[in-house]
Amino acid sequence: MSQEIVEPLVLTPPTTQKEVSAVADFVSGNFGGMANVLVGQPLDTIKVRLQLDHGRFNGAWDCAVQTVKNEGVLALYKGMATPIVGIGAVNALLFAANSQFKKALQDHPGQVLSIGQIGLAGAGAGIVNSILASPVELLKIKMQAQYGKGSGSGRYFTGPIDCAKYLIQRDGLANGLGRGMYATILREIPAYFGFYTGFEMVKRHLTKDQAHDATVTQLMISGAAGGIGYWIFSYPFDVVKSVVQNQVEVPKGFYATRVMKQIYARDGLNGLFRGIAPTILRSIPAAGATFTAYELSMRMFANL
Repeated sequence: MSQEIVEPLVLTPPTTQKEVSAVADFVSGNFGGMANVLVGQPLDTIKVRLQLDHGRFNGAWDCAVQTVKNEGVLALYKGMATPIVGIGAVNALLFAANSQFKKALQDHPGQVLSIGQIGLAGAGAGIVNSILASPVELLKIKMQAQYGKGSGSGRYFTGPIDCAKYLIQRDGLANGLGRGMYATILREIPAYFGFYTGFEMVKRHLTKDQAHDATVTQLMISGAAGGIGYWIFSYPFDVVKSVVQNQVEVPKGFYATRVMKQIYARDGLNGLFRGIAPTILRSIPAAGATFTAYELSMRMFANL
């Protein structure tokens, strides 16, 4: 009696991807990063302010209302000059690193990787991405944490360059612009595992019965899934990073666990997830725009 061999179920895209140049990856990653910032900056400002809040705001809506009422609508775009350029470069590095990790995991060019391998490549890209992401987000957070125009007791920064100069003069390069690198790495590893696996799983599901590439709508939906996966896998580490990068004191040693305990002791479990609602809301259009801009740009280069 013969025994039927059942092949394991593997999700695959309708077509294999063409090999693309590093230049295409870099330029497309920039487009993806810029799209992310343009779509998501206001909700990102609310997220950061809630993460650093100690009783000023009664939730995300109250934060948005108070910010606009006291500082104007443009306050929701505080720190945008840094990410619009910096996160373009960050995403360029991220997507280029992800492509290289995927190539390293392939047995032959064009091989379709498993979802687990996609996640592994994403986690590796997250580590590389931290090199640029940490200082760019540090400057962004410093600008977003400022209320009004110098009414607080701390140093008021007129822009990201002023902020960078001050931090380097006060704390040096490593503890100034490099502050929060450890927390950023801890966040980026699970974050980009969730980011790329969420995108690929949904994209492959949506395109499994079609012979052509994903449509813009399918890319937006898949990107949104990736954005949600990013934050579900990593949010408490992002709270730790924001707290550490905004504090005056230089963090000592392997501080992530200590800072988590401090947040939990003061605010409970809610403290580690404060601001997650606007963050998830922001991630849906922002990550959708990121992946869509990247994929469409890559297709343009492939057709040249």
